[in-house]
Amino acid sequence: MKDGLFSEDDLHEQHVQVAPLAERMRPRTLEEFVGQRAILDGEGEGSVLRRLIDEDRLTSVIFWGPPGTGKTTLARIVAANTSADFIAFSAVTSGVKEVRRIIDAAAMLRRADGRRSILFVDELHRFNKAQQDAFLPAVEDGTIVLIGATTENPSFEINTPLLSRSRVFVFAPLSEEEIAVVLRRALEDEERGLARYRPAIDDELLNKIAVQCDGDARSALTTLELAVLSCKPGEDGVRAITEEIVSGALGRRLPAFDKAGEEHFNLISALHKSMRNSDPDASLYWLGRMLEGGEDPLYIARRVVRFASEDVGLADPRALQLAVAAQQAVHFIGLPEGSLALAE
Repeated sequence: MKDGLFSEDDLHEQHVQVAPLAERMRPRTLEEFVGQRAILDGEGEGSVLRRLIDEDRLTSVIFWGPPGTGKTTLARIVAANTSADFIAFSAVTSGVKEVRRIIDAAAMLRRADGRRSILFVDELHRFNKAQQDAFLPAVEDGTIVLIGATTENPSFEINTPLLSRSRVFVFAPLSEEEIAVVLRRALEDEERGLARYRPAIDDELLNKIAVQCDGDARSALTTLELAVLSCKPGEDGVRAITEEIVSGALGRRLPAFDKAGEEHFNLISALHKSMRNSDPDASLYWLGRMLEGGEDPLYIARRVVRFASEDVGLADPRALQLAVAAQQAVHFIGLPEGSLALAE
């Protein structure tokens, strides 16, 4: 029976046709879920998180990991397997006023029939620490069970009181083998995937996508969808995916980097350790990663000057002279030419 112009089946079909492949192929059960075996399986089926989900006894948790590793997907699986009232929203589009409205509704539901409410907050780190205080009373007294998803280190971005009331689960980038499983599943799925386009791609090219997408299943699926849709069908209707098509779909992928977050500190730390270890190849690699990611070259120059005086010091007084000269060269001529002075 239709409630309007479209039935639920019609709307589902439209979603399958219009939604991006990564959205359509989201796993619907834990059995379909790929990756994160360390936190879902542990020692066999006895994992804490797996048991809490299976028994519908989830407590407040924070899922921390890179994009495309399954944080939102796992929260949706929880939603499908819980008897609790499940509410989801993104900190990108919602504010504290919406949070308080949801908490008030959860409190009324709890008083009415004792039912729990699970609140999933995507991009939790987008709320500043003052705004995160809005969750504390409700998490403390059990009015809501909070599932927070974040790509930023919770130690830096999440309130300490909220952190102490939650269990943090760290999501790792998917392995190349796991990404390949996700891609093959999409190629073979008639309803949600790409099988209806009759794609043909060899394992070597599929593995190339898996390698280039750095453990990000969403990026890998987006690349595969672009490759299939941009390939012209042959006379037999088969879309033969070539290396040229895959390379075009991959494009120029920028290395993972952020100017103010944890990756910023990870990379400058890696540069320091490489220089301290007298490893020129590694030092140039980390320098290149930061420059390609958009780091301020003068920031790198300042860190190298500090290193020259603090770590090298009197062992080679000329190191400071060279570092200061590089800083002046970068300031004078900028990039890209200044990168040669930094490398020197």
